Amino acid sequence: VQMVESGGYSVSPGGSLKLSCPPSVLTNGRNCVAWFRRAPGKERQGVARIFRGSGDTYYPDPVRGRFTITQDNAKNTVDLHMNSLEPEDTAMYYCAGFDYCVVRDGAIIGAGSDYWGQGTQVTVSS
Repeated sequence: VQMVESGGYSVSPGGSLKLSCPPSVLTNGRNCVAWFRRAPGKERQGVARIFRGSGDTYYPDPVRGRFTITQDNAKNTVDLHMNSLEPEDTAMYYCAGFDYCVVRDGAIIGAGSDYWGQGTQVTVSS
């Protein structure tokens, strides 16, 4: 894994990476925290969701089994663990907090008040 000057990450295919949600997203008691990504020319896509209270998680099909969202309530952190990364995972990744989230047609949708982190570029290439 290489950290590039812009603050993003460059990872080889098959590699792993952990992203941490900015503390600012985790304040104000928002119950749902989700990670989204946007690749050039594509719509924003939710890749993981966790309910802070219950710890319940959800992953859409493209990342299920490869991505894991975890939380440490004592440290007030939420991380996205990405394994077996593929070039198709290349995107800007955002952490966001919502009052609540729903899953509609397999897609993660945040609702209520929201707060978004600035985003981190992840590039998967050889």
